[in-house]
Amino acid sequence: MRTLVASVVAIAGLAGCAAVPEEVSDTPSLQPLWVSDGFSAPEGVALAPDGNYFISNVTGEAGAKDGDGFVSKISPSGDLISKYWAAKLNAPKGMAVSDGVLYVADLTDVVKFDAGSGERLGKVRFGDAKFLNDMTVWNGMVLVSDSGGASIYRIDGDSAALWFQDAARFGGINGLLGDGDRLLVATMETGSLYGLTADKEFTEIATGMENADGVGLVPDGGYLVSSWPGQIHFVAEDGEVTTLLDTQEAGTLQNDLTVIGDVVIVPNWTPGTVTAWKVER
Repeated sequence: MRTLVASVVAIAGLAGCAAVPEEVSDTPSLQPLWVSDGFSAPEGVALAPDGNYFISNVTGEAGAKDGDGFVSKISPSGDLISKYWAAKLNAPKGMAVSDGVLYVADLTDVVKFDAGSGERLGKVRFGDAKFLNDMTVWNGMVLVSDSGGASIYRIDGDSAALWFQDAARFGGINGLLGDGDRLLVATMETGSLYGLTADKEFTEIATGMENADGVGLVPDGGYLVSSWPGQIHFVAEDGEVTTLLDTQEAGTLQNDLTVIGDVVIVPNWTPGTVTAWKVER
């Protein structure tokens, strides 16, 4: 069920979230568009080839191999197209689409589907992965983060190989996003946002966003980073962090944030909703 702007704040438990002060002109604000409910621990978002959105549903424990997880499909206005577009997964989280294939991170495997028909195309097995989480496509590579191994894996066909690992800095690695000549990486332990080059050189862009989850690019500069307990942060180009939204006390989680144009789509594991915001400056 989709709920429009008029009651979006009440349904998502977002009342009391103050707008960004007007004098901070370079800092964006988030304006509510809609909330869609009826999901089961939703965690990830991916843009489908037809312009709709895939939503992963963990259903149950984050690390349980129970076969209860699934992927839903919704419209850009939040209307449910198919609740069980792809089912019989364990605890699906991050997703990425490349060359007509939907890749879904499912604990220690990545499951592939035809992004148009939903046909299951097989599975990529990871012998050493502990907790596969977010995914992105960058420099022609399909990449997936392993939160339990401080690692990034590269998928080639039906096989996977370790691409990067740094236990000292990438503890609790989560969000991945390709951004031109660098890969953006968010970590949970230190709450840092890094830029990583193809030569494996990295720069810390910002820190202090504990339990960082998803990463998105803001139109006209800067980044959005979600912290799954309930925060959405804006990171300026100079690394300054401003928290735009905090719903932790209300019990609304902010999971794998995804920015599509000037719209931010955020699954809320609890209470089982997906929220859309418009980025305004």
